Amino acid sequence: MNESRERIRREREREKNTYTSPRLALRRVLLLAEGRQFREAAAVLSRLGPGVLQSVAAELPIDLLVEALPHSAHLIETLLNRLISLEVTPRPEVQCETVAWRLVGLLGSDQGSGLRARTARLAGALVHYTPDTRDAIDARRRQLDAAVQGLGTHGLTADASGTLISLHVAMKNELQRHVDVYKQALHKLEELSTVTVNQDPASSSHQRLLALSHADVERRLIDNKSLLTIVDKPALRQLPTLVSSLAARVESDKAVLACVGQIKRSDPTLDLSDTRPVAGVLMSYSRGCAAVLTQMSEGDSVGQTPTAPRSPTDSASDGYHSDSDDSHQHPDRSKLVSQYAAVWARAADEALPALSALEPLRQTPHLKYKIVFSIVVLSFRAAISLRDRRLSEVKALLGAGDGDSAASDAAVARLLAAATRLLRDTAHSFPLGEAERTVINQVLSTLREYPCLGGCGALHALVAAACRAAWAVSLHSPPLRIDTDFTPVVMNPEKHVRFTLGDGRERRSDLIKSFVWPALMDGNRCVFRAVVLT
Repeated sequence: MNESRERIRREREREKNTYTSPRLALRRVLLLAEGRQFREAAAVLSRLGPGVLQSVAAELPIDLLVEALPHSAHLIETLLNRLISLEVTPRPEVQCETVAWRLVGLLGSDQGSGLRARTARLAGALVHYTPDTRDAIDARRRQLDAAVQGLGTHGLTADASGTLISLHVAMKNELQRHVDVYKQALHKLEELSTVTVNQDPASSSHQRLLALSHADVERRLIDNKSLLTIVDKPALRQLPTLVSSLAARVESDKAVLACVGQIKRSDPTLDLSDTRPVAGVLMSYSRGCAAVLTQMSEGDSVGQTPTAPRSPTDSASDGYHSDSDDSHQHPDRSKLVSQYAAVWARAADEALPALSALEPLRQTPHLKYKIVFSIVVLSFRAAISLRDRRLSEVKALLGAGDGDSAASDAAVARLLAAATRLLRDTAHSFPLGEAERTVINQVLSTLREYPCLGGCGALHALVAAACRAAWAVSLHSPPLRIDTDFTPVVMNPEKHVRFTLGDGRERRSDLIKSFVWPALMDGNRCVFRAVVLT
């Protein structure tokens, strides 16, 4: 018995000496981490003093711990929280952004509640240790969303007659018209009289021109008018627009490849096979960014608290919710789904028939579906953008966010939570004219060949209803989202419903031709199915 007590005493003494030596403490932590005993390694860090902890943190290979995530989440979180609580100065350089980006990849590909629970406290510790990490992740999320949006610009364009065709076909036709016209103009220039054109520069001097006779002026008028008639044709004015569209597509593809390049550098194992849609990769990481941003804002102190306000920041691919969230807020969420369904009913009963009645759209019968679909997507983007601006204005007006302490971050979080609650309580009456004008202007500028859309009352009413529904959805916590995964080509009964065209023909095919209305998602659960054409 005495020998056992003595052995235990020696072990405790050895452990104590280990924790007071930076070199031995680091060795102890590394040995435990290599054996994947991360909680034991975290326990060692939790007992280190400020000086020893600072030395260990400076030498600890964070990149190896990042590779072990999510298993090493508790160890990294303990390190950061310990550095914060002990107020170690200067703070060691910890690769917080690398850790956060690894969390983005994990949460983007796996939305399981178990994974989120294991990483939530680490995300909170990251933002408290390096507040700039939140801004970096938010900027990356916006970049990813913009890249996904840019992928959708490679659609059809209207030619001079209003028919929707490929941009490259439209450009080829336009250039061919230019070639034909320029040939005619060259022939006409060869036929001009010497009164109109003369090789001698002196013939165009001020004195010579004042000496022209009445017949000379008549002849010059006829020559120039004939030449102007050839080269100044409305059909030739589309080329600058086509060139601008082509330039926009080039920039969009460059942005997509830049985002993919950033992802590949951080994740060399990324699968980019020829058959995998790149939009799926971008949206996966965008979801991860949104999930990490939500976790970073959940807590007034280091670590996560159940009642912490969520970040107002979200993206087209956010919307995670836990079972407790769903049971607590189910009645309100049901109202949001009903409101979204009512907007689709308005689109089907009023907007689509009104668009079908417009004469210019009859030559392109499927364009009305694309217009309706664009309206709901643009409405959600406009509502989220307006919400973010209003919350930023509140922060700026009150001078919030100027401090760099944890207390300042907590105060800002409480302010934004209170402002969001106020916006949610007034969602039914909040003025949304700015968002509605944004959507209408985007639709009209994209389809400037159809000015009749500007006078379509049913279209304006649909925009107002869609913006109102999007505004209410964007203020909910956690927000529902519209599904932006348009890669499926086969109908899924749980996510898609076939739209009946009303022509009497029964469509048995399950191949999706296009989307008429996006699905509404509550986390990974579809609460309103997408309407598709087959």
